[in-house]
Amino acid sequence: MIKGRFAPSPTGRMHLGNLYCALLSWLSAKSKGGEWLLRIEDLDPARSRKEYADLLMEDLVWLGLEWDGEPVWQSQRSDIYEHYFRQLQQRGLTYPCYCTRADLLATQAPHESDGRVVYAGTCRHLPPQPGRRGAIRLIVPDRDILFTDGHYGDFAVNLAHQVGDFVIRRKDGAWAYQLAVVIDDALMGVTEIVRGRDLLLSSPQQLYVAELLGFPPSQFIHLPLLCNRAGQRLSKRDESLDMAHLRQCCNARQLVGRLAFLAGLAPAPDAIGAKDLLSGFSWQRVPSEDIIL
Repeated sequence: MIKGRFAPSPTGRMHLGNLYCALLSWLSAKSKGGEWLLRIEDLDPARSRKEYADLLMEDLVWLGLEWDGEPVWQSQRSDIYEHYFRQLQQRGLTYPCYCTRADLLATQAPHESDGRVVYAGTCRHLPPQPGRRGAIRLIVPDRDILFTDGHYGDFAVNLAHQVGDFVIRRKDGAWAYQLAVVIDDALMGVTEIVRGRDLLLSSPQQLYVAELLGFPPSQFIHLPLLCNRAGQRLSKRDESLDMAHLRQCCNARQLVGRLAFLAGLAPAPDAIGAKDLLSGFSWQRVPSEDIIL
């Protein structure tokens, strides 16, 4: 069975970009007769809030995007991550890193547009540093990871030259996105992952982690981004486009209709329900260029 998922971080109210991703992820899975799962990615205890998680679930139901089964909370799965982390560690595939650059965003979904730096392996061959705590990096090989994106086609990424050894556990002990998301997708049985194209470069990292842990690969389907007039990806900083504002100015069918129009799934931004879009859904109708609001 096809299993899609939506995996938001409860660090603020959902905005139009989150809804756009949720809608297309839901349509992709449900149009194939599959399931759509919900995972709350509350890895970062300093920024995640239960009230935001409650609001995002309420907003999804309001939009008609109901999920299958119980939501999965990453904050409750530390023992699972520890188990697989130890496997990698025992195989000599990790090392502590005392640099300060990469662990800043390690518990969040990284964004290529934010200025990714390829780690040079500075700490890979350092002798043990007793009493000093570092982030833990995964050693990557000098080889290409090949994959076919469901929307953008074939890609080849050299892990050593385009990514570098990457963080799988932060210096403060929090689990990094690149490890937790792979484990969760595998154990939840997720078969397709729909997300913004700014995460394309995360795909080879996650495929490599899955390979090391013996997990089957998921199908990645990346979306063009919703951008503001300056060409910047929408974020939670765009408060005029968050759900608190959107629910005041339109109803659920109007919002779904607008998103369907932006995604190329409707000829006009007319009000429509999510279920009414299922029969005509096709990835071929979704544009590849970013969408300017």
